[in-house]
Amino acid sequence: MQIESLANSRLDPVTPIVPQISRILRERIIRADLKPGDRLTESEVARSYGVSRQPVRESFIRLADQGLVKVLPQRGTLVSCISYVSVLDSRFLREAIEADIVKILAQSPDPAVVADLRAQLQEQEEIGSSQPGTFIQLDDQFHRTLAEAAGKAGAWKQIEGLKSQMDRVRFLSLGEFPAKNLIGQHREIVDQIERGDIAGGNSAIRHHLREVLSDLPQIVAANTSFFELPDGDVPSPVNAPIQGGVNG
Repeated sequence: MQIESLANSRLDPVTPIVPQISRILRERIIRADLKPGDRLTESEVARSYGVSRQPVRESFIRLADQGLVKVLPQRGTLVSCISYVSVLDSRFLREAIEADIVKILAQSPDPAVVADLRAQLQEQEEIGSSQPGTFIQLDDQFHRTLAEAAGKAGAWKQIEGLKSQMDRVRFLSLGEFPAKNLIGQHREIVDQIERGDIAGGNSAIRHHLREVLSDLPQIVAANTSFFELPDGDVPSPVNAPIQGGVNG
């Protein structure tokens, strides 16, 4: 592990240490700066930030809960491979949560929320595929805004924990990031919310979240060392067709 590169991210002394270290390590794992099999040690991370080993140990536990590291007794902590099955499970759960979020917004469209989302679409278009990392941040902002506008900020925090493995896949695909397609899908979601079309919003958000992983088999084939695959046949990235009704 490149400890010196970790130290480039300064800790805020007035903010709890554990969330900061967890965030820094999470981002580096998601961006593949820290790769599957890389070893992390409490002592090295603690020394690089001038903190005790206890907050580092707690950060490792948080990351293990997200499936990003494996804490092995007597062997240290290793960056985990991306679990193919966990990626599909997280997409499934995220789709269920966000479909209900869009339903809430479409039931009573708020012009101010729609205006905010359209301003974000403009920003996404300005960035496009030129800065994939920045576009991913804007994409997260868009979905977080949907959740907060629906009064489901807590649900978004749950989604953030669920989607760590999905985010790792997204960064592996940066070279062919389909920003134009994703912006079009975002626009369709906003259009359906503005119209108050619950069924249309349901279809739009589900299509969008499934499209994110449409290239998963190709990404796996190009990065086999990053993935933990199930025994037997590898399940499809999309488990079921989108139905036309609200509960589809």
